[in-house]
Amino acid sequence: MRFCDRLPPAIAVAFWTAIAIVSPTQAADSDALRKIVIDQCVPHMQARGNPAPCASADSAAGFALLKDRSGKTQFLLIPTEPVTGIESPLILAPGAPNYWQAAWTARHLVEGLAGRTIPRDDIGLSINSAYGRSQNQLHIHVDCIHPEIRDALRLSDAKIGAHWTDLNIDLQGHRYRAMRLEGEELGTRNPFKILADGDPQAAADMGRETLSVIGAVFSDGKAGFYLLSDRAAVTTMDMASSESLLDHDCAVLK
Repeated sequence: MRFCDRLPPAIAVAFWTAIAIVSPTQAADSDALRKIVIDQCVPHMQARGNPAPCASADSAAGFALLKDRSGKTQFLLIPTEPVTGIESPLILAPGAPNYWQAAWTARHLVEGLAGRTIPRDDIGLSINSAYGRSQNQLHIHVDCIHPEIRDALRLSDAKIGAHWTDLNIDLQGHRYRAMRLEGEELGTRNPFKILADGDPQAAADMGRETLSVIGAVFSDGKAGFYLLSDRAAVTTMDMASSESLLDHDCAVLK
């Protein structure tokens, strides 16, 4: 159990609130993504069939896709209704959209800007914790992953099973928990629910969690995914931002 987990509840809440306020990732307008999607993309799509500035906006499905300003190929999947982030109870509600499957499908947009097909194990999806993000509208990053992350996961393949386990290697300076899912697609399997159902500490405070889903080709040749999670912690000043596993320069294409 980490130090911050042993703090009295009132002190813990005060600590994490303070961290959120002073976090350098906080943007000048933390509602910018919500305003772009809900006030621009959705009405533009409804009025004239053009979701600009988004690449797409589907109110029925519940999400839009927006090219991020950072990187040549990065896209963001963003709900078309207000959803604050990983801590929102809406993401675990019955009938909630599976944003992760939609984000995985959206990798074709990354490939479109890359001008080539990208192997599944070079693509990743990430959402940051409430303390490691700049926007207070849920958004899943879709982009290439760092080549060294791909290689480290390949080397750890035999240690990653169907249940959450601690990895004994650093990934971008942090230690993650990992598990695997087999299959070409996520389908109805929702990584938010997999995390909450498989880790009571995560379920108790989802706002401290960061989560990544990375395409995989396992050592037996089967297609699937690695799920990686990390928890914000005061002892290591870990803001739990697994977006750092993604490479917005997309070096795997070079």
